[in-house]
Amino acid sequence: MNIRLRLTIMSFFQFFVWGAWLITISTYYFSSPMGAGMDAGKKFGDIFSTLAISSIFMPAITGIIADKWINAERLYGILHILYGLILFYVPQVNDADSLYYVILAAMICYMPTISLSNSVSYTILKRENYDVIKVFPPIRVWGTIGFIVAMWITNLTGSKANGTQFYIAAVAAIALGLFSFTLPKCPPQKTISKGASIIEQLGLNAFILFAKYKMALFFIFAMFLGAALQLTNMYGDTFLDDFRKMPDYGPDSFVVKYSTIILSISQISETLFILSIPFFLKRFGIKMVMLFSMIAWVLRFGLFAYGNPEEGLWMIILSCIVYGMAFDFFNISGSLFVETTTDSTIRSSAQGLFMMMTNGFGAFLGSKISGRVIDTYYTLPNGDRSWTGIWLCFAGYALVIAILFLILFKHKHDPTKVGAIQH
Repeated sequence: MNIRLRLTIMSFFQFFVWGAWLITISTYYFSSPMGAGMDAGKKFGDIFSTLAISSIFMPAITGIIADKWINAERLYGILHILYGLILFYVPQVNDADSLYYVILAAMICYMPTISLSNSVSYTILKRENYDVIKVFPPIRVWGTIGFIVAMWITNLTGSKANGTQFYIAAVAAIALGLFSFTLPKCPPQKTISKGASIIEQLGLNAFILFAKYKMALFFIFAMFLGAALQLTNMYGDTFLDDFRKMPDYGPDSFVVKYSTIILSISQISETLFILSIPFFLKRFGIKMVMLFSMIAWVLRFGLFAYGNPEEGLWMIILSCIVYGMAFDFFNISGSLFVETTTDSTIRSSAQGLFMMMTNGFGAFLGSKISGRVIDTYYTLPNGDRSWTGIWLCFAGYALVIAILFLILFKHKHDPTKVGAIQH
């Protein structure tokens, strides 16, 4: 089988096994007895923060393991099989405290596979003499398509408020794990010299990147944008589903019935923006591309603030379209920036660091703080949430980050250099 096709299959299922439940777990949670009570938002924020907690340490650890001791594709497969087995157990959990620990276990297995999938793709493509800047985005776009397909399956099978969504993800995850063992071998980079320092022996070389001003600042802003990504993942489906409570719309509203499909426009938009990344990076450079992402986050949240299922439907749809730029110009471009500015001997570790800052520290701050802010300032006495205020608060946050990035991040773009985003 053609190597690009095999990597495309890996990319498709990498995000299929996440998309089956990530956007709808809020609806699942708040539709159950677990989601009742004034502290429901806080507890859900805690549960969602498991994505972040696991991303703080697991991508870095697995990156080191893949760089030094175990084939990356084997480690990737083992983690997916464990992730699938844990997901099978999720529907059996009936209280928020237990759900927290089960989801944490699942995320410890899943989150590092995102950066590992990048490392596996980069390793194989470079070994086959492909230009990763040109070839990787069309492969990665199928990950977004996988996410979309999973969202549609969850919605159309009536699974967004029940445990079937986790079974769908579990079966696919185990299949992906087994498939990964058939991929070309991605052995560790055995580069430890006899007199190597303890830092080199433990595979912590990638942390030296924080000593470089530009890279340290890049990782810090990646953390802030990671927080923004958590906000839309956590509350998007619940926001649309809450229109059922309003007499002007009700449970039969198209937006309410097919909220997950509406939100999948975001991922459809991703597929277009992913393919445009090589052009934008070459034309504008990493600083402007990242700034475009931040401005898109402001629009994403601002449009949600004033959207509704009828005369404001265009705002919801436009917000979903803008999301493609908001996510891809930060996440995919950031991954390529790290790949083209770090040594190949720390490829997996560096990708793990990027994952740690975005889906780790950033997501942790986004999930923890947002849950408490919503409970304190935007939850009404009857338990309903003031979504206009919530989204405007998030838009303000993204705007501040964009202004700070414009001022602080110094980068001179040189389109003549390889990859168009190197130093």
